[in-house]
Amino acid sequence: MCDRLTARAAIAALTTEFEELVESGVADHDTDGDGPLSWAGYADSRARAAARTGEEESVVHGLASIGGRSCVLVSFEFGFLGGSLGRRTGDLLEAAYEAARTQGLPLVSLIATGGSRMQEGMVALTQLQRVARASARLRAAGPAQLAVLRDPTTGGGWATLGAGADVILALPGAQVGFAGSRVRPADADPHAYTAEGQLAAGQIDAVVPPDELPETVARWLQALHAPGSPAPGPAPVPDALSATGLPVTGWDAVRQARSPSRPRAEAYLDAYFDHRLPLGGDRCGGTDPGLRCGFGRRDGRTIAYVAQCGNATSPAGYRTAARVIRLADRLGVPVLTLIDTPGAANDAEAERAGAGAAIASTFAAIAEARVPVTTLVIGEGGSGGALALAAPGNTYVTQDSYFSVIAPESAAAILKRAPDEVRATADQLRLRPQDLVELGIARAVVRPDPSED
Repeated sequence: MCDRLTARAAIAALTTEFEELVESGVADHDTDGDGPLSWAGYADSRARAAARTGEEESVVHGLASIGGRSCVLVSFEFGFLGGSLGRRTGDLLEAAYEAARTQGLPLVSLIATGGSRMQEGMVALTQLQRVARASARLRAAGPAQLAVLRDPTTGGGWATLGAGADVILALPGAQVGFAGSRVRPADADPHAYTAEGQLAAGQIDAVVPPDELPETVARWLQALHAPGSPAPGPAPVPDALSATGLPVTGWDAVRQARSPSRPRAEAYLDAYFDHRLPLGGDRCGGTDPGLRCGFGRRDGRTIAYVAQCGNATSPAGYRTAARVIRLADRLGVPVLTLIDTPGAANDAEAERAGAGAAIASTFAAIAEARVPVTTLVIGEGGSGGALALAAPGNTYVTQDSYFSVIAPESAAAILKRAPDEVRATADQLRLRPQDLVELGIARAVVRPDPSED
């Protein structure tokens, strides 16, 4: 279990620059009585919570600067009735979202809550609708939402501020789940209700140690918020990392792209970015270890990236890619995609996990993007599983890559050709880098930076 900081201690752990907002428009609902249900003793419980914590409600919000970046900051006070959401909590959260929307600032939520407040019944539960509506209004206006999951983050707080955020970080060991500890099935796997379990299931983006949290949040705010920036130009095309010459035959192209010594996505990303902030998981219970996604900084610019690592991409990978591309598009951040896959995963598990729909979503994310997308094929470009991440009209290829409607072995099998005809089939497919440029599929063959020689 994590140490449970107070709301203000959690704020102080992130920043010393915090100005609490006291909203004149926030109503003092039932502060002198037993609430909308006339729950006996509710007023006394609130009074004791206020005396114990020094707070009037379960959340504190205000304007903050973290690492020199402005934001609206919300922090939950778990000591106040378990950080539960009541009607007045809804008022304060709605005011926080509105402040972020009107001032064009990202919203950072430090969450520690047990869920909705029972003493207010359905009135408390409907606050989740208010939070969801306020979150949707902020999302439509553009600013990012970042959540930090403290211990515990359960119930409606997880299902709105937490899981509804664009970027979700968590502290090690935090309880995270819709079901609180007292209402889970007796035989439930306890790991599933932890930050680490949710990370493995693709529900959150990172587990961050407390001493690294200030820098991590500051870097995310830098990456996600650029006030007054002009419309972004496209992400620069990465230099090739291999000096391999152009292939003579189609099979040469396939052999070079499949070489185990060829540079992979990690090497390209490390060479391209000053630093990266990974995003992971499809928010549907899946992750793809063969895909790298996130936002990075290069020469003072933020660029989103989606990079295949040479494996067959799973449905979870495509859903994650689509999520990142759509977030970048909303925030006005250009996108770089690196293609390197023999194709989409096509086993029975992938089909059950919705391979077709996931690939379709990725195609749609690229097609709908208003920000420029730049693509570099760095290895294998296998069929629609690769094309789903390719930018129409802005795709480049390296000398040790190929792009094909289908792998030559599969093409020969479908055409009922003998195994010794695979190489000739590769030539017929015209999949070499120079063929792709001639066919208008790629704009150019990218070569290494000569200054690196």
